[in-house]
Amino acid sequence: MNRKPDPEDTRQLARLVRGWAEAIVSNDPARIAGFMADEWVIVSDSGIDPKDEFLSLVESGALTHAAMDLTTDPRIRVYGDTAVVTGRVTNTAHYQGERHDADEWTTDVFVRRQGRWVCVLSHITPAAPG
Repeated sequence: MNRKPDPEDTRQLARLVRGWAEAIVSNDPARIAGFMADEWVIVSDSGIDPKDEFLSLVESGALTHAAMDLTTDPRIRVYGDTAVVTGRVTNTAHYQGERHDADEWTTDVFVRRQGRWVCVLSHITPAAPG
C-alpha cells in the first residue's frame, strides 16, 4: 500500500542532509558522529569503511574537508521509518596532506530511531564528466 509521504519528514531530511554537510566541513568528529548510527558505513570505490575508521581519520587530521556543497536538490523517498536520500555533491578534501576535489552522486540511507533520523549507510559514486 502506497501512502503519501509526510511533507515534514521530507523537510526534516532535507535540513538534516544540509546540516551533515556543514558538520563534515567543520571537521569535528563528535558533530559528524551525531548524524550517524553506530553501525554506519560508507561504500566507495575503495570498499566499505566503518564509522569508527572514518571518524578516527577526521580526529587525527588525516582527513579534512574544506568544502561540501550540494549541487542538486536532494531526492528524498520515505518508506515508513526508512528514508533514501540521493543528490549530487562537490567537495574538497585533504587526505594525508593531499588535496582531492570530487564531484559525486551520494546516496544516504536513514532510519528513524526514537523519533530521530540517523544515517546507517552512505554510498558515493563519482559523477561522470560533462
